[in-house]
Amino acid sequence: MKKRLTIFVLFAFIFLGFSQEIKVLSYNIKYDNVNDTVNNWNDRKVAMVHLLKHYEASFIGMQEVLHRQLTYLDSSLVGYSFIGVGRDDGKTKGEYSPILYDATKYKVVKTNTFWLSKTPNKISKGWDASLERICTYGLFEEKVTGKQLYVFNTHFDHRGNEARVKSAELIFQKINEVNTTQLPVVLMGDLNLPPESEPIQFLQSKLKDGKNHTIKAFYGPTGTFSGFNPDRKLDHRIDYIFGANLEFSDYIHIDDRMENNKHISDHLPIFASVKI
Repeated sequence: MKKRLTIFVLFAFIFLGFSQEIKVLSYNIKYDNVNDTVNNWNDRKVAMVHLLKHYEASFIGMQEVLHRQLTYLDSSLVGYSFIGVGRDDGKTKGEYSPILYDATKYKVVKTNTFWLSKTPNKISKGWDASLERICTYGLFEEKVTGKQLYVFNTHFDHRGNEARVKSAELIFQKINEVNTTQLPVVLMGDLNLPPESEPIQFLQSKLKDGKNHTIKAFYGPTGTFSGFNPDRKLDHRIDYIFGANLEFSDYIHIDDRMENNKHISDHLPIFASVKI
């Protein structure tokens, strides 16, 4: 009887592990511009760490992250590790689009970064883009249950119209190439485009836009870009979390600020809970 009870408890534990929600968060943290005296990184970084610790996301996709910022966040967020490289040299130079993950619960099975261009496997600028742009992804496995999921994180160009169209197509192509067993997929990032644009419409036709498919009602401002202006109307949405082979149970645009009412970044963090 005792043996059967132990087996039952084990199976119940595994079942509950599969039914748990996974928290994901996307955040353009604004690169560390040393000439910025008004919204300097050193004045924002402590508040950002407090925010990230509070929401306890399993996966955090960030944009505009310089190596020194990533080093600070990695050392401040106990229990987290990261994947990703700098876009300028494939190592530490230039902005990252890293994925921070809860290393106490997940391990990395594989990871890669590709450039949003005609030659994605080498450092390159794509189409009419003004800068090099990248997408970092990882296949993660939950240590307790063994369940796996892919997490992609990216930052589209802010000027190149063709580059943004092609970037959306390339990322979806890459998802199909690597995800041959139809595992759950999360794609998040700053896409520098409103929902009515062609690339976003394309992604919405292929993947679930979490804001439009959340089980609980969406919460927060409609937009995600503040420009550090505390009085700005937050109705400009350019940051997204998409998914496939999963359900969005919650989706929030987080408008948490510092005590002086300043924004922590010029973008709002995007938070979602997903069920596998």
